[in-house]
Amino acid sequence: MFGVDTTEFLIVAVAALIFIGPKELRGSMRAIGRWVGKIRGMARHFTAGMETMMREAELEEMEKTWREENERIMARYPTDAPYPEGGSQPPAVPPFMDQADLPLEAPPAPDDDPLPPKDRELP
Repeated sequence: MFGVDTTEFLIVAVAALIFIGPKELRGSMRAIGRWVGKIRGMARHFTAGMETMMREAELEEMEKTWREENERIMARYPTDAPYPEGGSQPPAVPPFMDQADLPLEAPPAPDDDPLPPKDRELP
């Protein structure tokens, strides 16, 4: 995170042990840990706020683009313009369903076959 190498960390730990002492080292490390935690929390909060602002800006840009496109479409195809009535009517039955060779009911399940399984023809 800060570019602290293991040797530098070891030097700082030994110096802290010498200057602070073993009795107060535990409390001071706890305090430093709390400060670091608070700083990390603030950094997370700041980062989340920045990401939220960027997302909102992107959404506003998308909304503006959508509004412009919608206005262009509405200008090209106004709602009060006369449109031809009727025209070509869609077929009542889709083209793939008017085939006469389709079976009207499903074939019987294999268990409904009266023949024993060993005498049945393989599919």
